Amino acid sequence: MLVRMTVVADLPTPALVVAAGAFERNLATMAAARPGPALRPHVKAHKCTAIARRQAEHGHQTFCAATPRELVGLAAAGLTADLLLANESLDADRLRTLADLDARVTVAVDSDATITAAARAGLREVLVDVNVGLPRCGCAPSDAGRLADAARAAGLTVRGVMGYEGHVVGLADADERREKCAQSMERLLAAHAIVGGDIVSAGGTGTYAINTWANEIQAGSYVLMDTAYGALGLPFVPALRLVATVVSVSAKFAVADAGLKSFGMDHGNPLLEGGETLFCSDEHVTFRPEGSVAPGDRVLLQPAHIDPTIAYHERLWVADGAGLDAPIIDEWAVDLRGW
Repeated sequence: MLVRMTVVADLPTPALVVAAGAFERNLATMAAARPGPALRPHVKAHKCTAIARRQAEHGHQTFCAATPRELVGLAAAGLTADLLLANESLDADRLRTLADLDARVTVAVDSDATITAAARAGLREVLVDVNVGLPRCGCAPSDAGRLADAARAAGLTVRGVMGYEGHVVGLADADERREKCAQSMERLLAAHAIVGGDIVSAGGTGTYAINTWANEIQAGSYVLMDTAYGALGLPFVPALRLVATVVSVSAKFAVADAGLKSFGMDHGNPLLEGGETLFCSDEHVTFRPEGSVAPGDRVLLQPAHIDPTIAYHERLWVADGAGLDAPIIDEWAVDLRGW
C-alpha cells in the first residue's frame, strides 16, 4: 500500500527514491541497444518484481538472478518464460524448489558436484559456467567440454555457456575495457565451441555495448545506475537516490541519518548532492555541505553501488522528478530480498 507522502522531503529517512523519468529513459535506452533476448536483465541489481515487470514490458522477457529466492519471486510474479540462476548452488532444498516452479529454469554449473546437485533436484537445463578471468566461480575453459558431457550423461540439457568478465566491466579506460573484454570472450568462445548449445551469456552494464561476442548480456545496474558505473560515460542516467535527514551540525561538518547500514560501500562513499561526503559510520554519513544546513534539513545522496544498497532496504519510493520537492507517485517493494 502506498503511504500517502506528498513529496520526497516528506519521506521517513533513510529512504531510497527512484526518479521515474530517468528510470524510464534507462529502460528505453537499453531496449533500443539490446532488444528482446539480446539482454537477460540481472535482477540481483534491484531485487524488485515491479522493476522486472517494466523490463519485461520493454521486451526483455528473460531474466537471470544470483539467488534461488530471486527466481522464486520472479515466478510468483508471473515472469516465467526463461529464468537463469547465474550462480552455483549445492543446496538440495532450494534447487528442488526451483525444479518445482511452473517456469523454465536453467542453472549454472561448474563442477561435477553442481551437476550432480542439479540432476538430483530434478532440474532439466544448465549452462556451463566458465572462468574468463574473474577469480570467482567458473570452470577452466579446458574442462568445459568434459563437464558438458557429464551433464548430458546425468540427463541434463546443456543450453550453452556463460562467463562473467566482472574484472573488466568497471575499468575506467574504455580501450582497456574493450581489449580485456575481447580476451575474456576469446576464452568463453573457445569453451562454447566444445560445449555447444545456443547460448553464450556474459557481460554487464559496463560491457553491454562492447561485448559483441555474447548473444545475451546479463546487465542489471543500468536500470537505476550508481556512481561507479556513472564514471564510465555510459548513456544511462542516475535514477536512484537516498534521502536522509540532517541530525547534527557543527562548525565544520554536518551529519545525516544514513550510513553503512544504508549503502553498499564496496565501491566507495555515496555522492552527496550539494556537498562533500567525508565518511560513513553505522547509521550516519558525515559531510561538508556547500552552503548552510540545519537539523531537520533533507539531503540527497547517490550510492556508489546499487546492488548491495538496495538489498539493505525494504521498499523503493517512486518520484516524479529527482529533487526533494518531487511528488511521490508510487511505492515498490524490494520483494526479492534473501536467499
